[in-house]
Amino acid sequence: MPRFRECYCRGMDERRLRIAKNEALFRAINERIEGVNEAFGQITGDFEIVCECGSTDCIERILISEQDYEELRTDPTHFAVIPGHVAPSCEVVLARHDTYDLVEKIEEAAAVAERLDTRGGG
Repeated sequence: MPRFRECYCRGMDERRLRIAKNEALFRAINERIEGVNEAFGQITGDFEIVCECGSTDCIERILISEQDYEELRTDPTHFAVIPGHVAPSCEVVLARHDTYDLVEKIEEAAAVAERLDTRGGG
């Protein structure tokens, strides 16, 4: 866990650190299944991703357009979560959509998300 020591030492409590790491993990899973979804998305314009909330018990799926997913991925602090799965201690809702809420990580959680971004962060 040395990679996260800096964030933790600046006062990030264990719960918020766990949430941030879990969300980054679900984002990584979504990045891996994106290739499979591309074929499906070419037919329908939409594909499914795993909810990117911080709960390790959550396995809910979100239907999202490929364009919306790519747009939210342009910022490593943005995540798609099922409505009601927002963790107010470390994120804010930027927009509400039919199938998901677009959230932005804040404070230390944003730094963790940037470091763990599979598209060029940390």
